[in-house]
Amino acid sequence: MKIGSIGTGVMGTGIINNLLAAGHQVVVYNRTKSHAEEVISNGATWADSPADVARESEMTMTMVGYPKDVEDVWTRADGVFAGAKAGDILIDMTTSSPKLAQQLAQQGEAAGYSVLDAPVSGGDIGAKNGTLSIMVGGSKQAFACALPIFEVIGKQTVHVGSAGKGQHMKMSNNIGVAATVLTMAESMVYAKTAGLKLEDAYQIWSGGAASSWSVTHYMPRVMKNDFLPGFYVKHLLKDLRIALDAADEMSIVLPGTELAEKLFAKLSQKYGDEGVQAIVKLWAEFQ
Repeated sequence: MKIGSIGTGVMGTGIINNLLAAGHQVVVYNRTKSHAEEVISNGATWADSPADVARESEMTMTMVGYPKDVEDVWTRADGVFAGAKAGDILIDMTTSSPKLAQQLAQQGEAAGYSVLDAPVSGGDIGAKNGTLSIMVGGSKQAFACALPIFEVIGKQTVHVGSAGKGQHMKMSNNIGVAATVLTMAESMVYAKTAGLKLEDAYQIWSGGAASSWSVTHYMPRVMKNDFLPGFYVKHLLKDLRIALDAADEMSIVLPGTELAEKLFAKLSQKYGDEGVQAIVKLWAEFQ
């Protein structure tokens, strides 16, 4: 299948490489062409605009940074909608606003396109290894058509409901991510201050009730002083703010998420371009 992919960041690159390895033709666009060099060298074809990507592809995916970036690449004069053809399946895999996902689905379906919101979880490791968890909102028919492609890049894919529900599921997921990263950091600070070996702590936590994805995957990075981004601080902050906006619309209170937003906002002032495991650096400022 000829697949379009817009966005060649950490996540997009891993997804594209897996699609290429599975034998698919992939047409790509990125705001900065030099950032697409890896996937082009692996066999992807460059297009000069999001519209050109959609025009040349049977299915088009986007994986960009923020809701404003999603709206731009989909709706601008040379955007995805401008190049899409009747019957195309268009998929946004960015973690974005549920409300925007609903708007894009309505606009696309009115023009004869099937639109899915399909954010992912699993970070850079999942994108590289093809083991992402994919949560999909939109029509069941479009989901069924896209499922073989999702299965190339993910280990589990779940249709969670109508347009926008994929984004709501991702918000609920990332509320948990923020909580476990914070508790990992506090646990590490406590253990280190008490004179315990972090290697011992890792062995105990990862094999017991304190285990989490954050402990298993982020704690080893912290112990190696590795703060490279698999999941950017600034992107988790963006997600927490989307979640709080949605919670406000639903008239629910999320005190833990409110605290996480404040802490990641503070962290982002210095370390927004580092991975979320950099949250441990914040505790040095509290002492």
